[in-house]
Amino acid sequence: MFRFANPQYLWLLALIPAMALLFALAARSRMRRLARFGRPSTLAELMPEVARGRIVLKFVVFCTAIMLLVFAAARPQFGSKLREEKAQGIEMLLVVDVSNSMLAEDFEPNRLERTKYAINKLFDGLKQDRVGLVVFAGEPKVQLPITTDYRMAKAFARRIDPSLVSVQGTAVGKALEQSLLAFSESGDDRHGRAVILITDGENHDDDALAVAKRAAELGIRIYTIGIGTPEGAPIRIDGEFIRDEQGEMVVSKLNEEMLVQIADLTGGAYVRATKQDIGLDEIVRSINALEQAELSTTRFEEFDEQYQYLVLAALVLLLIELLLLDRRNPLLAHLNIFREKREESPRV
Repeated sequence: MFRFANPQYLWLLALIPAMALLFALAARSRMRRLARFGRPSTLAELMPEVARGRIVLKFVVFCTAIMLLVFAAARPQFGSKLREEKAQGIEMLLVVDVSNSMLAEDFEPNRLERTKYAINKLFDGLKQDRVGLVVFAGEPKVQLPITTDYRMAKAFARRIDPSLVSVQGTAVGKALEQSLLAFSESGDDRHGRAVILITDGENHDDDALAVAKRAAELGIRIYTIGIGTPEGAPIRIDGEFIRDEQGEMVVSKLNEEMLVQIADLTGGAYVRATKQDIGLDEIVRSINALEQAELSTTRFEEFDEQYQYLVLAALVLLLIELLLLDRRNPLLAHLNIFREKREESPRV
C-alpha cells in the first residue's frame, strides 16, 4: 500500500508551472533587450561563450529538485502488512439512555448533555481499553461497535441525541440484552467485560432484572449510574414542556431501586450522579481493579518512510545546478557537449 502522510504539501507542485511561466517571460524580456543592439545571429557570433541550452538545462534541473523536495515533504510511505498486537485491558460498553426523560433539566443544561460531557472526558483518559456505545429509548441501537479508536468514539459520543432512536420509552432490558451481544468474540475468556448503564431508571415494559441475571452467568458486570434527582424535573422539548393527557406537566424522577438491583445481581456497583460529578471516573476505577483480559488488535504495520531518497536526489540535482555554468567552459569547449554548431570564420 502506498500513501502520502502529508498530502496537503502536494499543492506546492503548483509552483512548478508558475516558475516555468516566469522563466519564459524573463527569457522573452531578455531577448527583446538584446534585439535593441542588433540581430540575434550577429549577437550570437559576438558572444560565442553564451550557451542558451545551459540556461534552460539549469532551470529544468532546479525545477526537478524542487518537485522532489515537495514530494519528500508529503512523506511518501509504503506498507501493507498486518500486525496483531496483544495487551491487557477491559472491554467497556456504555449504554446510554436517550429517551425524552433525559432532557429533564435537573442537571445543567440537561441530563443528556451532562452525560455526553462526562463520556468525552472518560475517553480522554483511556489507553488500552476497548469501548463501545449503545443508545436506547423504546428500542436499543449500537451506536459504536467495540473499538480502541478513542477519537472516533468521541465523535460518536458527541452525536448522541434522542433522534437516534425512533421509538420512545425506556426499555432498559432490551438495551442490556443488546449490549451482551455487542461484545467482541474471544472464546471462553469472559474476564474484563463490563457494561456501564447510564439512565434515570424509568423502565417501561420489560424485565431488566432477567437480563441482568443472564449477564451475571456470562461473567459480565453491569455498573449503573442514576442521573437525575428523586424530586425530578419537567421535560422541555423545543422550548415547550411535555404534558400528559390530562394537561398536567410531566415530571421525570430518578428511579434508583431497579438500578441498584441490576448492579447487585452482576457484582457491579451503583452510583448516583451529582451535578458536580456524573460518577464515571469512580466506576472506571472499580472496573480497572477487575481481572483484565488479553485483548488482541489487528493493525497495519507502520509505513516505511521513503522521503529520504527524494531529499538525497534533490540535493544532488541542486549541486549539479550550482556547478553548471551559464557560459561555456573554455577547457571543455572541444567536447561540444550540447552539440551546438559553430560556423568557421572564412579563411583569407
